[in-house]
Parts: sequence; structure tokens; C-alpha cells
Amino acid sequence: MSYITTYTRKHFDPVHPEAEKIDILDIAHALPLICRGNGHVSSFWSVGEHCICCAKEALGRGYSKRQALACLLHDASECYMSDVPRPLKQEMPRYREVEDQLLQVIYEKFLGSGLTDEEGRCLKEIDDDLLWYDLEVLLEDKQSGEAPKLHIELDYTVRPFAEVEQEYLELFKELYNEQTS
Repeated sequence: MSYITTYTRKHFDPVHPEAEKIDILDIAHALPLICRGNGHVSSFWSVGEHCICCAKEALGRGYSKRQALACLLHDASECYMSDVPRPLKQEMPRYREVEDQLLQVIYEKFLGSGLTDEEGRCLKEIDDDLLWYDLEVLLEDKQSGEAPKLHIELDYTVRPFAEVEQEYLELFKELYNEQTS
């Protein structure tokens, strides 16, 4: 079998992604069920919650709705491929290649194109800034340097996954409608 069956019951091959089979309902459902840090956190913190925070931080920094939507979608490939910790992913060139290809298809479907170098840089900065706080708060792992300045208030309270799923979908609709109007 060369596919996974998604929440919306599509047969999806992450190695050969078809844009028409990528469904925001699958993304919004799966990401709140995937734990950040491969589960090595003091309390559950989902990839979905992380993506929502990234999008809100982009808006807080005054970035475009497109940039915020890219931040919301930046881990969407994980709903089809799972999350792999950075140190391991760095040792898996083929995995990174497939992930990058899938993410490109996702961006093209929902953003109309891939990210510019500047959009990618802004996204990485936000992702890294939030990771700094994840490590400090969820693992009590003292990070070097000053805490990155955020424009949102992080609240690591564990919420029901359905609540995170709903917020993800609502934020997606708000940002996506801006792209298509």
C-alpha cells in the first residue's frame, strides 16, 4: 500500500502528493492530535496549537495575511508524514526532500505559490522564536541568550483537541479568504 487513509477518508500518497487530495479538514484535524517535541514535553502541546501561535505572531508583527497563512500551514506536511525531531530529520535527506515537496504542493494549493526567500526567512524566525519558549516552558530547558520578543502572549494551557481544531479552521478561513478575495 503506498498511501495513507486520511481523516476525510482520502487515499493520500505523501511521496507523490496530489493537490486535489490535500484537504484543510485533514490538516486541521490531525495537527492538534500530534504532540510537539515527539512527546518529550511536560504537558501535551500540539503541532496545531504551535501553528496557530505562529500565525498569530506573524499578524502581531504586522506581516501580511499571506505570511500568517504560511505560518499556519508550515507544519501541515506533518499531518501526512508525522513529526520527526530536528536532529533526526537532519540525518534523513530523502525524508526532508519528500517533506519539502509536499509542503510546496500545500503552499501552492493554499497560497497560490511557494514562499519567497523573505517569507521563508520570516517564517523560520517565528518558528525558532516559539521553539525557544517551548523548550523553556515545556521542558524547563534553560535557553541561552535573551528571550525573543513576542507580540502574542503564549498560554500553554492544554485545550481539548476539538477546540484547537476549530480555532485552526476558523483562522485558516479568515486568512485564506483574504488570499482569494
